[in-house]
Amino acid sequence: MSSNEQASPDKAHAVAGAFVAARRDRRALATYPGEAPCDLVEAYTIQDLAIALDGRRVAGWKVGKINAPEDARLGANRLSGPIFADSVVTVAAGEAPEMPVFAKGFAAAEAEFLLHVAPGWDGVIPADDAATRKVLDAVHIGIEVASSPYPGINADGPPVTISDFGNNAGMVVGPVLEGWESAQFETITVRFEIDDLEIASATTATMLDGPLGAVRFLLANLSARGIDCSGGTWVSTGAVTGVHPVMSGQNVLAHFDGHGSVGCKIVAAEPA
Repeated sequence: MSSNEQASPDKAHAVAGAFVAARRDRRALATYPGEAPCDLVEAYTIQDLAIALDGRRVAGWKVGKINAPEDARLGANRLSGPIFADSVVTVAAGEAPEMPVFAKGFAAAEAEFLLHVAPGWDGVIPADDAATRKVLDAVHIGIEVASSPYPGINADGPPVTISDFGNNAGMVVGPVLEGWESAQFETITVRFEIDDLEIASATTATMLDGPLGAVRFLLANLSARGIDCSGGTWVSTGAVTGVHPVMSGQNVLAHFDGHGSVGCKIVAAEPA
């Protein structure tokens, strides 16, 4: 399908329905279930249809980076996807919940700062970091679990990623980031371990305009799509150390230096 063509509503609905059914049944999809979207309009159309078909409450949104050269082609350097309330697990220090993934699909885990937009947001997109902090009521350390029934969800490009809920499958909310009201995120080193082996270390200095910029992007994105988040919402602001593929049975742990750790165990989603 060329970039000048648009998928028909019926075709978009079919793709959305196929992803929702596969996720409900916890089964993999060997191929993309229909015509893949080629731009952001098509991608978010499929995502919005899938959210409506799924019917679960959305507790937050993941934000991911769109790398070059796709950022220039698509006219955006980030993407978003819903995080459903029943896939959010809040843990105390030292707890490691089991987080299900599609064993024959795509699965990864990411260390992220989780920022919460307070209820009562007035719809005005914050202009800078100071204004963005004012719309928040909490910041926690956490892990995004990324997983899709379709193994090629990321390899096929950002529109495909967006079309299946942005490749989100859950979120682990760890301890509060003490002093978040004035915290300089780029000064906090984040280290990521899989099965006790450190595989990456980074700060948010490598993440465009950082977690606060991710919140601004998301609020603008949702506003443009006509999605109301005045009731408050979580924002999983992007992978600090990278997108780390995981398998069932592995344990992952994210250390936020000076602010604690959060972990989980990856398990295979059981067929319905």
